[in-house]
Amino acid sequence: MVDLGLLAKFIVDAGYSWVRMFIALGLSIAVSIVVGTWAATSTRAEKIILPITDILQTVPILAFFPLVLAIFVVYLPGYIGINAAVIFLIITSMLWNIIFGVYESIKTISREFIEVADMYRMSFVTRLRKIFIPAAFPRIVQQSILSWSIGLVFLVTSEIFSYGNPTCCHVIHGIGYDIVAYSPGSALAAVSPDGYLLAILVLIGFVVGTRFLFFRPLERYATRYMRTNVQVQARSRPTVSWFHRRIPGHPITAVKARMEGIAKAVQKPTGAFAAVPPKTKAPRIKVRGIYIQIAIIIALLAVFLYFMATSHLLLSYELMSLRAMAYSFVRIWLAFALCAAIGIPICVYLIFFTRHSSKYLMLFQIMASVPATVLLPGIAALFVGMHFHSEIVTFIIYALSGIWYVIFSIIASTRAIPSNVLEVKNVYGVKGKDAWRKIYLKAIVPGFITGALTGIAAEWNVSIVAENFTTSGITGSGTVLNSVGIGIGKLLDYTASTGNLPLLIIALINLIVMIIIINTFVWKRFYRQVSKVYG
Repeated sequence: MVDLGLLAKFIVDAGYSWVRMFIALGLSIAVSIVVGTWAATSTRAEKIILPITDILQTVPILAFFPLVLAIFVVYLPGYIGINAAVIFLIITSMLWNIIFGVYESIKTISREFIEVADMYRMSFVTRLRKIFIPAAFPRIVQQSILSWSIGLVFLVTSEIFSYGNPTCCHVIHGIGYDIVAYSPGSALAAVSPDGYLLAILVLIGFVVGTRFLFFRPLERYATRYMRTNVQVQARSRPTVSWFHRRIPGHPITAVKARMEGIAKAVQKPTGAFAAVPPKTKAPRIKVRGIYIQIAIIIALLAVFLYFMATSHLLLSYELMSLRAMAYSFVRIWLAFALCAAIGIPICVYLIFFTRHSSKYLMLFQIMASVPATVLLPGIAALFVGMHFHSEIVTFIIYALSGIWYVIFSIIASTRAIPSNVLEVKNVYGVKGKDAWRKIYLKAIVPGFITGALTGIAAEWNVSIVAENFTTSGITGSGTVLNSVGIGIGKLLDYTASTGNLPLLIIALINLIVMIIIINTFVWKRFYRQVSKVYG
């Protein structure tokens, strides 16, 4: 029988969490409008804002949360400080893709409207109110839905962190607090064994309710608004980040042309697939922000080398950090391999084999909105006592954190392909290996690369929780539910709980430099290769 009193408590606490979420979303939209508009209307600001924003969206913000928590608690009194820290962390997860959405929308505004504004000498505020915000509104709605799902991960995790800090204060009301407090093995779980599951069900109920009662009506309104708003130029551009758009002939927009080429190829009398038509030489990639990224790397390395040269202790910290990062790197990529092995067949089925993909996607959206960190206590309880218990749990959390990015990115990238192109395999009887090699993989590779980029970034983000999870968050005390032997996430958690600031800073610098290098010199190279094949 359901404990109605406990249910009421969870509903109230979830309400507090949702208030934090809506405050964070509102502030994120406000900041995004200002920053995105500035970047879109100023060439100088564009060269600085966009590359920095693209770096920040891939850096694991959770790693900085112990520092953010300490700063807010020091400068803001009591409960105000801890709530401000939670809201700030959620904002850092919601902000970046909304900025890119605003920027993209304003860049597509017809030049005639800007010329009219110049002719009437409109002020920036007037342009913002009458031109820029109306143009960006539909995209803001689309990006806010994605930001909300991402923010839920940070909401629960930030409440878990703050819950475990008895030296100042803690979140009194919050669904993340409840999930940890009633997790299997805790004192409250012994009193209310069904509390953990009930808290998760309340979270799912709020997620579904928000989707249907808030975002669904907002989507319909934005769709009508977009159809009637004459201020937005008719041409469309892909909703992708600055990082992706710097590549000429971006693969997401080139899939249609490539698939149409396949359709023509299979119409030949021989029935065989023709070779890919000769490609023109790919233009050189001009990446304005690469110099800023390289400058950041050089600055961080300079600071690092200076301190390394002056302290043998810092050198040992560096070796410890590199070793921990190597272990986490292997875990994350193995987990992503599982995401690819599961996600690719699912996407092929949804795109090519079923007519009920919208129903499956709705189910996946609900499943994806439940953060992996919420499930961690239950997963840890299932595998307790097994060999490699912590490694298995960490691997599962990494996989759950990355798989949805793979699935949704692939689906989104194939929506631009006409249905008659997608049905070419049925019309011309293409089956087996030929279908996989010439149609399925050719259609999903661009979206898969985007999903790989964002999915692996999500895995790095949850590393600090996945590799070391206790019922007391950042203090390191309390019941240890999951803890690997070595890993960068565990190291960050350990250094924050012990107050070892030099080791924490060194670990963060190494992590940031590694992510910037991989994004700049690996992922962009992948996009360039794909653009050659699909362009």
